[in-house]
Amino acid sequence: MTLKAIAAFIIILNSAIVYGQYAEFSFDKRIHKFEEVDENAQLEHVFTFENKGDAPMVISKYEVECDCTKAIYPKAPIMPGEREEITITFDTTGRLGWQYRKILLYANTKKTPYWIEIRVKVNN
Repeated sequence: MTLKAIAAFIIILNSAIVYGQYAEFSFDKRIHKFEEVDENAQLEHVFTFENKGDAPMVISKYEVECDCTKAIYPKAPIMPGEREEITITFDTTGRLGWQYRKILLYANTKKTPYWIEIRVKVNN
């Protein structure tokens, strides 16, 4: 991240906090259940959301339980009322049975972290 981007992020975040403004996640669906798959399948799902808050949303990071799950999220601020997507990928290699992966999203929201989840039954 460049120095200008960091400075812009700090200004946006500080001005929103001073005025009591927050960004707010509003997902179409927070949980996605895949159809049963065989081991070694590479899965992908796109979660769509809107910033329902009154401040630009900046997603700073995400956390998951293991490196089998990845998230691709917008790096630029998401303006109030704007819709965006987060793409989740899941590698089923070495994973058998029911798999539940909660993805924690950290942003300048009142409630952080915010979570979304994928579920799948992996067969041998």
